Amino acid sequence: MPRWKALPEELDPQVREFATQLRRLVDKSGLSIAAVSDRTGYSKTSWERYLNGRLLAPKGAIVALAEVTGTNPLHLTTMWELSERAWSRSEMRHDMTMEAIRITQARDALGEFGGDGPGASRPGTGTGTGPRPAASGGWHGPESPATPPRPPAASPAPPAPPAAPGRGRRRTAIFVTALVGALLVIAGAVLLTDLGGGGDDTAKVVESPPTKPSPIASELPAGVKCAGDDCTGEDPELMGCGGEFAETATTAKVGTAVVEVRYSETCGVAWARITEAAPGDTVEISSTQGDDQPQTGTVNADKDAYTPMLAVPSAAAAEACATLTTGVEGCTTAGG
Repeated sequence: MPRWKALPEELDPQVREFATQLRRLVDKSGLSIAAVSDRTGYSKTSWERYLNGRLLAPKGAIVALAEVTGTNPLHLTTMWELSERAWSRSEMRHDMTMEAIRITQARDALGEFGGDGPGASRPGTGTGTGPRPAASGGWHGPESPATPPRPPAASPAPPAPPAAPGRGRRRTAIFVTALVGALLVIAGAVLLTDLGGGGDDTAKVVESPPTKPSPIASELPAGVKCAGDDCTGEDPELMGCGGEFAETATTAKVGTAVVEVRYSETCGVAWARITEAAPGDTVEISSTQGDDQPQTGTVNADKDAYTPMLAVPSAAAAEACATLTTGVEGCTTAGG
């Protein structure tokens, strides 16, 4: 059975060549993916994604791999920069395709509400979704029925033309939306001027809880895509918070598994990692100084897993817990 899976057919040629080069380095080193993970600080799951062309490795992982395999990092980072541009171009094409799909779906939905689908024809106006000249010489869009010319002032007003299909529904929807908006404004005014009751006429506003301090986005290193609360729920590898920007803050042994709190001061976040575990075991990261929802991860056949990130004020405020399929549970010591 071959060691490597076939790279995706849709992969950009530059990215394909880069992934192939990474595979050659790993093969030449004689290291397993697990050994590469241990020596570079990036998870085994992440390296499988990098080497199978499912995710472009961050620059920090490339530099670490060059160091582990004794490769000159200059050539490797040059290939990475070219691949990073190619990957960005592919993502842009994908985004444009998805945007076109969303626009088409939106037009279809508007056509349903208006009674006429995209491309529907009307007598005297042809077909298509673009603007068309009306009978009076003006222009109207696909959902705006042509308006007949005004009669001369001296002539008696003609009877109103029948409403276009769907116009009544649209008017009702607009009226309901305006009514709901007005009610919300009134409710907000009442809350701002009458919170707390009593004889004090001064408006009282509920203070929002203080947010966790986070680094300024403009000060983040290259490749790091978030900081603080913006990182919560995100993948640390995808957001660039792992690798050289992370360290193991605390460790605990739970049964046969090892649980760690991984902390990134650069991003202001922590996440939990579990290794030497069994499929089905779960790991969770939580904060001891806030009420944010914990983030969880589940072990698959790789026998390791990590959770999404959670914004924390410091590494001491993070706690990682594991629940094994054998029923054994355990946590790291927060602040230890």
